[in-house]
Amino acid sequence: MEKNFGTERIAAAAVPSGGLPPLVDTHCHLADRKLQADAVALIARAEAAGVRVIVSVGAIGSIQTDRDTVAIAERHDNIYAVIGVHPHDAASCDTRRLDEVRELAGSKKVVAIGETGMDLHYQNSTRQAQEESLRRHLRLANELSLPVVIHCREAEPMVAAVVKEEGMPAAGGAVHCFTGTTEDALRFLALGFYISFSGIITFKNAGSLRETARIIPDNRLLVETDAPYLTPEPNRGRHNEPAYVALTFGALARLRNTLPSALAAQIMTNAAALFRFKPPPAGLAA
Repeated sequence: MEKNFGTERIAAAAVPSGGLPPLVDTHCHLADRKLQADAVALIARAEAAGVRVIVSVGAIGSIQTDRDTVAIAERHDNIYAVIGVHPHDAASCDTRRLDEVRELAGSKKVVAIGETGMDLHYQNSTRQAQEESLRRHLRLANELSLPVVIHCREAEPMVAAVVKEEGMPAAGGAVHCFTGTTEDALRFLALGFYISFSGIITFKNAGSLRETARIIPDNRLLVETDAPYLTPEPNRGRHNEPAYVALTFGALARLRNTLPSALAAQIMTNAAALFRFKPPPAGLAA
């Protein structure tokens, strides 16, 4: 894997005072082939950068990705798993696949169903297949009393309409890597979703997204890497990793003009409430 920047630079960029409060990466892909072989080192670097909790998502590709994701989570106290079928693979979301997801969800480390939703930018599966997969995931999340994690690209009104028709899972949900408009964000907030921001908010051409990130209520805000994708500045061009959530968090704290320690505590509280894990002890990381 490519050379990393080091936790000292990450910490300095995220929190000018030099001390990182406990952080959470609410969405990454540790079982992705770009990260899996280096997972132990990635987790250690995240810990050193102040990232105390990682939520790792399977979903992409075959059911083996979900199995590998759960296995990683079960080996680490501070890592949790989300399992399901990605919208790109919605054509494979049949009864058998969902039965396999249901069985895997028996692990105590599985904290949500997803990522599901709709992606009308790539449309690797048909719009009809994506919508049906989304509906099945919403029903499964409700059946298992788990929250749902939504992937949405260029389909925000449609996804919101499907959720409204099917009903929001009782355990809630999050829209990960939000890239829609402020109107879209308000629509998802009205349904009860948390809104999660990735390294995209650090990109030069993401001015409108930064404006939306400023207005999300504190108690509905999450932050993520989506590693190995969407590496934040100044590390673009490298594989993303959970440690880099500190960079996105720092950008979020600055644009919201918020005390980093207070924002970190709020985001950790939000993530713990949604994914139902015990938050780590408060206090600055060493």
